[in-house]
Amino acid sequence: MAPKESEQSPAEAAPAPAERSIPEEARLLLRELAAEWEDVAGCGREPEVVPLKGAMTNEVYQARWPAGGEEREARTVLVRVYGEGVDLFFDREDEVRTFECMSRHGHGPRLLGRFPNGRVEEFIHARTFSAADLRDPEISAIIASKLKEFHNLDMPGSKSVLIWERLRNWLKTAKSLCSSDEAKEFCLDSMEEEITALENDFSGERECIGFCHNDLQYGNIMIDEENKLLTIIDYEYASFNPVAYDIANHFCEMAADYHSEKPHVLDYTKYPDTDERKQFVQTYLSSSGEESDAEEVENLIKSIEKYTLASHLVWGLWGIISEHVNDIDFDYKEYARQRFEQYWLKKTTVLTAQTAE
Repeated sequence: MAPKESEQSPAEAAPAPAERSIPEEARLLLRELAAEWEDVAGCGREPEVVPLKGAMTNEVYQARWPAGGEEREARTVLVRVYGEGVDLFFDREDEVRTFECMSRHGHGPRLLGRFPNGRVEEFIHARTFSAADLRDPEISAIIASKLKEFHNLDMPGSKSVLIWERLRNWLKTAKSLCSSDEAKEFCLDSMEEEITALENDFSGERECIGFCHNDLQYGNIMIDEENKLLTIIDYEYASFNPVAYDIANHFCEMAADYHSEKPHVLDYTKYPDTDERKQFVQTYLSSSGEESDAEEVENLIKSIEKYTLASHLVWGLWGIISEHVNDIDFDYKEYARQRFEQYWLKKTTVLTAQTAE
């Protein structure tokens, strides 16, 4: 779904009010790190800390020390304070291991240190994408190639598909948190049947399984404008899954603008059209140097469309759970309602099209 945060420029950040200050343990870690850096050691100054906009799961801050001299750049790091209730969505130790592995292979920011409820990371000096960027044909092609590279990563741990287990676990959690009225409103009592039907429908085919990000919204992609190199960040939901699911989720994210006045409102008229989907898939399949044939392109497009249904269920359940455990200013419940509405709206059309083939 939805964003957790985005590493934005200082111009997009607002001064941190006292009540949103980072934990004392984080400040102690920043002092320890600063003592090891020649450019800030001995300056005697605390870093300037500002929150970054767009956070929906974690609180994210930029910590910046002034430059030690005219020719030196300011030292900047990112402080991530874990949100409430995130342990309901994923295992934090698994996420940190993924983060460290990605970092070692040059695919993301470096881990600089950890404190009890968060960590300090390298601050990437690149531009975080906006919602409009995803619709830019040139940028979309770069994303497609980068995503193919991501899917081919040989990551440690289980290579088993996680999507169906995640759906069932999140459904169980959502039902435990909801009132009976909410459960009825969102048809949670029949959701297990929906999940099983999708799993049976989708899993009988030969699928390409890869290491998937599972949350490739615009705030989790950054670009170095000079060399057009992309960095995919935030691996909290990453796991092995059908690559069609990851692409489907990315397409669904084109309906979102989490930095608008109503960030929870989704506009599905922005879902990529037939030509846009075809171009993305063609670029994705050919990015490793192999030419893709028309049948391969068409089959992946059809599989992607199926997995949009799973994406709607995943983030609908995410929204329900978040409504009960997260106090970040975001209308999680209304977000969930829109994702479930899309599921029920598209289900018959998508599955009928698959059956008719």
